[in-house]
Amino acid sequence: MVKVKGLSKLKVLIAFECSGIVREAFRAQGHHAYSCDLKPAEDGSPYHIQDDVFNVIGKGWDLLIAHPPCTYLCSSGLHWNGRTPGRQAKTDAALDMVRALMAAPVDRIAIENPVGCISTQIRKADQYIQPYDYGDDASKRTGLWLKGLPKLVSPSGLRVPGRQVTKNGITYERWSNQTDSGQNRLGPGINRATDRARTYKGIAAAMAAQWK
Repeated sequence: MVKVKGLSKLKVLIAFECSGIVREAFRAQGHHAYSCDLKPAEDGSPYHIQDDVFNVIGKGWDLLIAHPPCTYLCSSGLHWNGRTPGRQAKTDAALDMVRALMAAPVDRIAIENPVGCISTQIRKADQYIQPYDYGDDASKRTGLWLKGLPKLVSPSGLRVPGRQVTKNGITYERWSNQTDSGQNRLGPGINRATDRARTYKGIAAAMAAQWK
């Protein structure tokens, strides 16, 4: 940790991020934040490390925020494990990677992932958050597994109400990324996984403001 005029500035690693959304939220707060992914930075930032996260994870970071790929971890895809040969092995490997992230030599760690098997196979999430509670018109229930960090607090007045949808006499809220049935609007495409994996800016801003 670096002291600048009495303020603590953290050395932050954002693992499995190429969008730069979380990295830039922390840099806006004055922290020494770097994203890391096998892919290049989408914004061309010099504060991106294009490498295997585990090659850089032990280099003296104060805070690690990791977004491990959720393809083989999230609940929506686990039903394929019993139907597709080799898929369960990929889930097991993904869980081993999460365990390695949790055991990283960093005092403060946050692992972010959608609802899935991390909670059932490793440990329950410390909290679940929704982007609509942080100022974004979207629904995506996301778990946070925390070490040495407080739970995120939704800033007062930022909650975005969903549109009202009534079915069988019951009224539901739906947000702009959802159909009226509650499914994600984003259709199939080569960028679908990348687009769905991006952290919402309101959540990124809350992380940077509250995790110091």
